[in-house]
Amino acid sequence: MSTINQMSQLKTMLRQDNVYHDLSVPQLVENILQRNEADLTSSGAVRATTGTYTGRSPQDKFIVRDQESDSVVNWGPTNQAIDEETFINLYHKVLHHMGQNQQLFVFNGFAGADHDHRLPIQVVTEFAWHNLFARQLFIRPDTDELKEHEPEFNVVSAPTFKADPSKDGTHSEAFVMISFKHRTVLIGGTEYAGEIKKSIFSVMNFLLPTKNVLPMHCSANVGSKHDVALFFGLSGTGKTTLSADEHRRLIGDDEHAWSDHGVFNIEGGCYAKCINLSQEKEPQIYNAIRFGSVLENVNLTEGTREPDFDDTSLTENTRAAYPIQNIDHIIQPSIAGHPNTIIFLTADATGVLPPISKLTKEQAMYHFLSGYTSKLAGTERGVTSPQATFSACFGAPFLPLPPATYAEMLGEKIDQYDSQVYLVNTGWTGGPYGEGKRMKLSYTRAMVQAALEGAFDHVETHQDPFFGLHIPLQCPGVPDEVLIPRQTWEDRVAYDQSASQLAMKFHENFKQFRHAGENIAQAGPCYKG
Repeated sequence: MSTINQMSQLKTMLRQDNVYHDLSVPQLVENILQRNEADLTSSGAVRATTGTYTGRSPQDKFIVRDQESDSVVNWGPTNQAIDEETFINLYHKVLHHMGQNQQLFVFNGFAGADHDHRLPIQVVTEFAWHNLFARQLFIRPDTDELKEHEPEFNVVSAPTFKADPSKDGTHSEAFVMISFKHRTVLIGGTEYAGEIKKSIFSVMNFLLPTKNVLPMHCSANVGSKHDVALFFGLSGTGKTTLSADEHRRLIGDDEHAWSDHGVFNIEGGCYAKCINLSQEKEPQIYNAIRFGSVLENVNLTEGTREPDFDDTSLTENTRAAYPIQNIDHIIQPSIAGHPNTIIFLTADATGVLPPISKLTKEQAMYHFLSGYTSKLAGTERGVTSPQATFSACFGAPFLPLPPATYAEMLGEKIDQYDSQVYLVNTGWTGGPYGEGKRMKLSYTRAMVQAALEGAFDHVETHQDPFFGLHIPLQCPGVPDEVLIPRQTWEDRVAYDQSASQLAMKFHENFKQFRHAGENIAQAGPCYKG
């Protein structure tokens, strides 16, 4: 079997004259426009389209099974195994393909704002706009750091290379393969830039726990009293929107880690969903989209080239990528103390979960392991309407290790630092998707603010009979009747039926965590049919 001390093969290829290393933003934008990869918008951002793949393709993601990964990875449908020889053969094919290109682009940077735990990475791309994306999303080194930079993980992105499943061991023309032994991520057949970002997050989810550092799929910000808040949730639940608060400083919008010293951002930028984005509702995100930013699959108004954020004809998963410095009120470097408040976000399409509830320690562990939400349209290929889903730790697609590994670490830290935990439903109220309405953002913001300020500490609560959740009966800025979901439905019998059905889904899903402990299992929904 061939081996990869062929990182030498990659190094040789990257020494060629047609390879551009660490170009500035203006240089990358110039290349993007010259190569007709994207359009320049009225705000100065570039807009690219990604063809067939407008979201992640989880069925095409693999981890190389070898002596380093075999006994520790949680193998299954999420972490699909591929053998080392298949990976190496495809690696050679991809590098040969990229070697034929007229131009290649290289970004050198870091994942992890904490110098004690950061990972030096190198991203090699066929497209200039993919390199701009990487430059804006990861942490950019200063001049001295760049001189000393030695990558410990490589990302090789070749969207124009189409795999042959019959020969290459893939499921389709697209693939994302991670080899921890060879410290390489290999991406091909898909132009969706989010695969670059999320593959490195998966890498950090493998590496950081060995240092007793908890990687987390969450956004984070800091208040005026240095109080830290975390917002967990899958794509589309509001992590980016709710953490971009003009009254608090942003640490980051999507990926963080929690060490013995506190919380730090894994990234150097933001990757915001921008469907129905408006300056009025989300001014920080709207104003961040300017020169150097990247828009994905956003249609432009003919003539003016103004982004039409309400147009979903390409996908509902329209995206904007920009450096965190484009947001006002950030904390730099992106490091803060231990979390005072932890918020689990869910977009419940059934409309039965309360808009906010306070969780006990055991309930927090139950809902963290459950990771319930409704998967929103466009986030993954083939998803066209909300679908109920359970994603362990609110990020199962990115967890190479068993969910219990991360859950146990979170439980220990909640105990150690006395963090308060809330479950917030940003989904539907008054009925299910198609009948009810999406929870008003202004109400959600008011509830989150109350949680961060400790306003619920002495408020009377109601225990939901289906889910056992403790619901505050009052919240400044929110009508009382909104807080109890059953009261928002005209048909109370229909509510009871939907709530009992969702409760049963929780119970069925949690059977996979039978080793979690009886106290945690009993913290789930009360109603069992």
